[in-house]
Amino acid sequence: MQGSASDVDGERSWVINGRFLTQRMTGVQRYAYEIVTALDAILEKVGDIPGCPALRLVVPPGASVGAGLARIGVHRTSFGSGHAWDQLVLPAHARAGVLSLANSGPLLASRHIVCIHDANTFILPESYSRAFGLTYRMLLPVLGKRASRIATVSRFSASMLVKYGVAREEKIFIAPNGHEHVLRWNAARARASLLDSLKRPYVLLLGSAAKHKNVDVILKQAQALDEAGLDIVVAGGGSGIFADEERTVARPNLHHVGFVTDDDLAALYQGAVCLAFPSLTEGFGIPPLEAMTLGCPVISSDAASLKEVGGDAVLYVTPDDSGRWRDTILMLAGNAELRASLAAKGRLQATLFSWKSSAQVYLEEIQRLSAG
Repeated sequence: MQGSASDVDGERSWVINGRFLTQRMTGVQRYAYEIVTALDAILEKVGDIPGCPALRLVVPPGASVGAGLARIGVHRTSFGSGHAWDQLVLPAHARAGVLSLANSGPLLASRHIVCIHDANTFILPESYSRAFGLTYRMLLPVLGKRASRIATVSRFSASMLVKYGVAREEKIFIAPNGHEHVLRWNAARARASLLDSLKRPYVLLLGSAAKHKNVDVILKQAQALDEAGLDIVVAGGGSGIFADEERTVARPNLHHVGFVTDDDLAALYQGAVCLAFPSLTEGFGIPPLEAMTLGCPVISSDAASLKEVGGDAVLYVTPDDSGRWRDTILMLAGNAELRASLAAKGRLQATLFSWKSSAQVYLEEIQRLSAG
């Protein structure tokens, strides 16, 4: 991201917390990137909005800032990193207000909108490293108390933030993930070697071995799926924020492909019998939305926010019923008509979730706070 040549006056502008640009691209960072991009696109199209201050993206040293922003200026600070940058450096650049999109932000900002994506460190603390879990269980309630407004990504997530004392209900608004980024992916650019290694129909499984991703419920059925002629492709890798957990399943039909590019992921979605998404808890769950956008049938856990995302375009299974997961996958693999029906419904369902719509919600919240 690169801002316009003429930076805006920090006294009048709202600052967007750009620390997410120093982090690996996962769901939270994707959200922040796409919201900023959508905000810029809205401002470029409509010009100055009465009552809405200018926006400025402030980033730490070393942030990966590429091209793309037309109306949002970019300012790189000269020092600082991590949570210390949030608390000690960013506030000096934030006179009018701060928008933080990635679960953390300055505690002392006078006007602050922060997106807290989920309450997973409270719901399933064993899924996270001890240091990460402790930090966020301490930080989030303080942020929730001090911030002017709390954004989150689903009704379920909002209810959990209230349940665990992170934020009061009246402070929270919902700005979900969107689907449009998937439309930029191009399966034709995927690595041929990755796709050529897949000789049989396959089930796609995403995510780390973190406990809340619940991937073992699928991996336990590797033999049964192998006997039915199905492979399992596991894409994605671990993260330092998650507790270590060993996978013990090793089968000839199990393919661990590790980190993949967006174009690789597009090809994997489009070629899969289905995406299996057995999570125990998710603030939103963006992989099912991505799969639906590309016409990939989805079998999802019925837990947490996932029915909000999938609606009637997804098959649902209780997350801990491994045998039911096997039976549902085999049923879907043998029913081309059902797969086609889910693909059509999924594409329609995905259009309900828009980065542009969520960015517009943020602009309205910024206007409201600026007028107060």
